Amino acid sequence: MRGLALALWGAVLLGSSLSGRLELLLRGVFHPLVGFSGVLLLGLGLQQMLQRGQGPATKRSWLLAAALAVAVLLIPPNPSFSDLASNRSSDLGAELELDFQLPPGQRSLTDWVRLLRSQPDPQLYAGDPVRISGFVLPQAGDRPQLGRLLVRCCLADATPIGLPVRWPAGYQPRPDQWLALEGRMGVERHNGTPRSVVLVERLRPIPRPARPLEP
Repeated sequence: MRGLALALWGAVLLGSSLSGRLELLLRGVFHPLVGFSGVLLLGLGLQQMLQRGQGPATKRSWLLAAALAVAVLLIPPNPSFSDLASNRSSDLGAELELDFQLPPGQRSLTDWVRLLRSQPDPQLYAGDPVRISGFVLPQAGDRPQLGRLLVRCCLADATPIGLPVRWPAGYQPRPDQWLALEGRMGVERHNGTPRSVVLVERLRPIPRPARPLEP
């Protein structure tokens, strides 16, 4: 049973690496390591399946491990990014990688957030074109933002970021819904302080990207 459990978990790692499942959980740079680990576990499991001599309690433990592996194989991951973001800090730290040469219309949501945190004067960007995509990120006591998750390694160290959005009249964005927005950057007062806000001119629902996590 131990060999079967190891082989199944090897299949989980290898299959996740080849199928694209890891894009929801882990940065792409680490995917080859996961695939290599899957191959090793699969080989070790096949070797162990040729051996015997486990006690009943040990067999039950490995049976449970095998059942969990089968469940992971059959049920694809579907994490709620907005739920995860609600329990994470949005602090980007002191190291911000910025590209001031990038035209406003080509900046991603992540580019805008980093730029606004380094140079927060909203008047600098008023009227700039905005073309961004992300998931709807609810905010306590405020309108939902459009957000992304930044990761250094995996979802365990994810940092949520978001941009304030002035949604079209009557539009009710749903948490976790992925949207592409076009509009312009405006200025509004929030808690007595001016801040940048995306003034939406066009929006459309989009599928969750194949690679939703950003470095």
